[in-house]
Amino acid sequence: MNKQPLWTKNFLGVSMSSFFLFLAFYLLIVTLPIYTMDQLGGNAAEIGLVVTIFLIGAVIIRPLSGIWIERMGRRKMLAIALAIVLVSTFFYIFSHSLTPLLFLRFFHGIGFGMATTATGTIVADLVPESRRGEGMGYYATFMNLAMVIGPFLGLTLVQFTSFTNMFIVCTLLSVLAIISVVFISIPKIHPGEIGSKTFFSFKNLFKKSALPISIVGGMLAIAYAGILSFVSVYAKELDLLTAASYFFVVYAVFLLASRPFTGRWFDQYGENFIIYPAILSSTIGLLILSQSTSTFTFLLSGVFIGIGFGTLTPALQTIAIRGASPTSRGMATATFFTFYDAGIGLGSYLLGITAISLGYANLYLLLSFFIIGCLGLYFVLHGRFQNQKKQKEELQQEIHVQ
Repeated sequence: MNKQPLWTKNFLGVSMSSFFLFLAFYLLIVTLPIYTMDQLGGNAAEIGLVVTIFLIGAVIIRPLSGIWIERMGRRKMLAIALAIVLVSTFFYIFSHSLTPLLFLRFFHGIGFGMATTATGTIVADLVPESRRGEGMGYYATFMNLAMVIGPFLGLTLVQFTSFTNMFIVCTLLSVLAIISVVFISIPKIHPGEIGSKTFFSFKNLFKKSALPISIVGGMLAIAYAGILSFVSVYAKELDLLTAASYFFVVYAVFLLASRPFTGRWFDQYGENFIIYPAILSSTIGLLILSQSTSTFTFLLSGVFIGIGFGTLTPALQTIAIRGASPTSRGMATATFFTFYDAGIGLGSYLLGITAISLGYANLYLLLSFFIIGCLGLYFVLHGRFQNQKKQKEELQQEIHVQ
């Protein structure tokens, strides 16, 4: 049987737009703390606020984005979101004090939350049902590449040029995000039942079917925040800064090597076949990281963490949207990323406090046990129902088609 096409012009366009959005995001997340400290004279608390307020904007807007994308349509929603991102990145050039910078970070977070909800929903519409796990996995790969390239590009620009030029580069990336989707065809989904619901009801803001797996994603994101926020500081403590610069490169290489298999296996054998090994791989990676004393063990942890966490996010997102009808995929996408972003933000704060008391090695050891707890949570909320849920979702899909 011939496979339905995946690598279409539309799929590539949306994926590239997402890539440029995340490239600017990761570029700024590693350079703005330096900018805040060196150029604006900010202290540690203010540096943390610059990072956190962005995520607050994204988390607040996610549930509303799920509503708006269904009410106003995919294309209009994406256009508004990308315009907000472009305006935000442009005005970074003129942010010469902390207050304007915090305002822009919040405004940028709103645009980013709206844009990534829109692109995630559009990709879910474009990917064939029979290749959903594979397609969402490849879409996530573009974000993973941005995570590797963004920090490297940002730190290189800071080292060899001015912050103004760095902000100009971010603006250009926002322009490229817009250009990537100008000529694509976005499926038109007729508004469903959402239009008649009370606007601020819980039922309207969150997709009920996506809540269990979104809770799991949020908990795993708390652990992932420990990697994003503190792995470079931990490397400095171990006198392994060179290793830290290659950690996410190793992460990406092994994630990309596993991606062609994990997506297909998800579609063929179900989510449990992927989720359980991915959680165990993350656990092993965190254990190795907690005991690292050399470049080899530090980078080896990146192998297991890359395969583990790199596989988990697209797999969990796929589960969140799979049970949703075409008219509620925006809400399902928004629900998942609301919990995921909240987990990253909460994790960065709580784990920072924990690290002060325990140290980074013990923090990662503690997180390895926390991940095992997440495995149990996944089993209780979703894993034990895999076969029943799959049959129900297949029946719903048949009804939608009819």
